Amino acid sequence: MKKTLGQPYLKIGEVARLIGVSPSVIRTWEGLGLTRPQRTASKYRLYSGDDVKLLKRARFLRRVRGMNAPAIVQMLKKDGLVRPRPQRAAGTIGPHLRRLRTEKGLSLAQVAKKVGISLGFLSSLERSQMTASIGTLRKLTDFYQTNILDFFDPTESNSRLVPPAKRKVLDAGPGVRMELLAWGNTVMEPHLFRIAPQADSGERYTHEGEEFIYVLEGLLDISLDHENYRLKPGDSFYFESSVPHRWKNPGRSETLLLWVNTPPTF
Repeated sequence: MKKTLGQPYLKIGEVARLIGVSPSVIRTWEGLGLTRPQRTASKYRLYSGDDVKLLKRARFLRRVRGMNAPAIVQMLKKDGLVRPRPQRAAGTIGPHLRRLRTEKGLSLAQVAKKVGISLGFLSSLERSQMTASIGTLRKLTDFYQTNILDFFDPTESNSRLVPPAKRKVLDAGPGVRMELLAWGNTVMEPHLFRIAPQADSGERYTHEGEEFIYVLEGLLDISLDHENYRLKPGDSFYFESSVPHRWKNPGRSETLLLWVNTPPTF
């Protein structure tokens, strides 16, 4: 425990033991805007008594109400316990990536080296001059201990009905467009994927959960470890997200997919 200006602060390990959740869960909640802990000069998180109370409330909603992280943040926002984040333009991830990096006190060169991408490419991403493939986004979100869903700002409330014009949109690399179909208090994360001819996911990637794909239009080549599949209109496909996977539209026309992840931590 550390005291700052007379007020006791706890490190993330102490908070995790006190609340009964893992540090990774607390970092996930932070990534969604639930808490904004203080930082030491060496970038350690420091949590106040108010932070701990809020995290205990989140743990209650998670365990007793069975709510997922975005739904918890949405409810606490409605109750006035969480300050809303500044709004980002749909699909603009550059400022968000820059904020994640500066909050950790890291340089472009440090992040680029850790993630395995070029400094110039990362700089272009942060200035919204380029888009990143899903494979690259996964590497960045893993490094920052957040998830791709956070780029959509899914904590914003929504009605049961989501018209096409109200969908949240993210460009995930050249020719890949993800449209979030529902968010908030959900146990699934449904997308409409629009994949241009020859566009792909980039390198293989993994994450927690399960996935379901239904092909509406076009073709999709998907590779799981060393197994390759070609999906056609009307085909459905299920797999565990922990299996390394990559995909590509091999056709000459746009591929349109209903793609569902569960839990919503993609």
